[in-house]
Amino acid sequence: MNLTGIVTLAAQGKAPGIGRLPQSSLEGQKPELTMAALLKKLLPFILSLTGVVLFCFLTLRTGIHPILTSLAKIGIEGFTLLIISQLAVNVLLGVAWESSIADIGFLRLTFSRFVRDAAAACLPFSQLGGMLIGIRATTAGDARHTTSGQPISWTEGIAANIIDITTEVLGQLAFIIIALLCLIGQADAGRFIWPLAAGIVLLSIGMAGFIWTQQRSGNVLQALARFLSKHISADWHDALANNSENFQHYIESLWDQPVRIGLGAGLHLLCWFGSALLTWLSLILLGAHCSFFNALAIEGAVCGIMSAGFLVPGALGVQEAGYVALGELFGISADISISISLLRRGRDIVIGIPVLLLWQLYEFRQLRRS
Repeated sequence: MNLTGIVTLAAQGKAPGIGRLPQSSLEGQKPELTMAALLKKLLPFILSLTGVVLFCFLTLRTGIHPILTSLAKIGIEGFTLLIISQLAVNVLLGVAWESSIADIGFLRLTFSRFVRDAAAACLPFSQLGGMLIGIRATTAGDARHTTSGQPISWTEGIAANIIDITTEVLGQLAFIIIALLCLIGQADAGRFIWPLAAGIVLLSIGMAGFIWTQQRSGNVLQALARFLSKHISADWHDALANNSENFQHYIESLWDQPVRIGLGAGLHLLCWFGSALLTWLSLILLGAHCSFFNALAIEGAVCGIMSAGFLVPGALGVQEAGYVALGELFGISADISISISLLRRGRDIVIGIPVLLLWQLYEFRQLRRS
């Protein structure tokens, strides 16, 4: 979930598309500062437009008819199989989260995970926007209690999501390393191996720093939590301002169980293998000849490319470019590569839209009761 870039931008208060700089802060400032604030507001639109242009370029260059012909090979039965497989991976993601957070129920965590992924995939947000909505889902409703009967506060909801994304990125890091090993020996793979290797080093450094921050530097992490809260709701800001010590105590209590953290990271790695299995299944249904390890290399490298472009909402264009480039390396035609990306988006939408509607219905019912 691209945590390194998210954390860096959030801690600096530079995350695009979230919050608004108060007008009073612009008065009396130098023109270049005003321009910087304007660019901050425009950046999400610029990135979105860039993604749309890249997507259209790849689609038109490949040809709409070949893409549609490839997609027609899947059929309703094949697409249904992909959706069921994706649902199984999503449930396993809930298991991975619950293994790290022992005192919050499995169903609540699983539903929150569904909402978080659906928001990131179906709404015009970056990954950070999906995370914020996931925090809301974690703490929503009347029955928002831990397994010991204590209410789930905003601080605990933020800490739980931070831990889950941390363990997921740890699993992602291992997954990209395995994909890199699968690329070694492949003809013309050098143009991907060295950038991926550099990305792995940077991601490792970023994750090491963020884990250290969670365990040792409470002030920095509390500043991050306050940043997340003040860009969503005044209630969150007040809750965190009054409970910053509780927030730090709770997240430290989670890190005091390293076996659970390791289990969560291991299960997330298994989920990443599940995503590679879905890519392999898609290739088979599309009529391409590709081994599972080649599909793993493709999915892992695309995962790394998408991490670099995490600010682009929905990774539009970035995802397609990654599949086309890696597919070409393994002799897979561009129409099949784009079809893989469209199938991925299709199953995310088919799962995500009902999830978001159910979540909104649930929120509406809670609002009426209150």
